[in-house]
Amino acid sequence: MRYLRSAGPVGIRRPRPADEAEFVTAARRSRDLHHPWLTAPDTAEKFAAYLAKARRRDQQSFLICDRPGGGIAGYVNISGIIMGPLRGGFLGYAAFLPYSGTGHASAGIGLVLAHAFDTLGLHRVEANIQPGNEPSRRVARKLGFRLEASRRTTSSSTGRGATTSAGRSPPRPDRYPPWSGGHR
Repeated sequence: MRYLRSAGPVGIRRPRPADEAEFVTAARRSRDLHHPWLTAPDTAEKFAAYLAKARRRDQQSFLICDRPGGGIAGYVNISGIIMGPLRGGFLGYAAFLPYSGTGHASAGIGLVLAHAFDTLGLHRVEANIQPGNEPSRRVARKLGFRLEASRRTTSSSTGRGATTSAGRSPPRPDRYPPWSGGHR
C-alpha cells in the first residue's frame, strides 16, 4: 500500500471507491463510539456522497490506516478550505473500533496536519469540538491545538443550541508542546 505519509504503524492515504465495504463496516461497528457527536458514512450511498465531497476543491479527505494489518483505523477531513492569503480549513476526525484509544487517530491526524501545512501550504487549521467529546479534546491537546474560544451555535439537525470549543493548530504542530488542560 502506498501512503501519502507514514510513521510507525500508521499511514494516511486518500479514500477510494474500493474502500466502501471496509469503511461502511467500520462505521457501523463504531456507531456507539461516535454517538452523539457524528454519524460516519454507514451505507453505500453515504460513502459515495463522502467520496464526492472528498473530491471538492475546498475539502481534503484522508483515511488513517494501520500499516501492519492494512485496516482502516479512522478518517480525517479538512473542509471549508480557503486559499489565498488566509489559507486555512476546518478539521474533523473519527477513529474506528478496534483502533480507538490505540494512538492511531492522533498519529494519523498529526500526519494529516503535517501534510496540510507542508504540502497544501495551509497556515491555519481549526478544530471545532462539541461539548462532552473528551476523546476529541484529548487528541487536540496532544497535537498541540490551543483553545481559542467557546461558541454558542445552533445545530442544523436538531435546531437546539450547543457550545463548541474552537481550537487552532500552531503553525507547526510538531514543534510546540501540547496544550495544557484546564481550559473551558
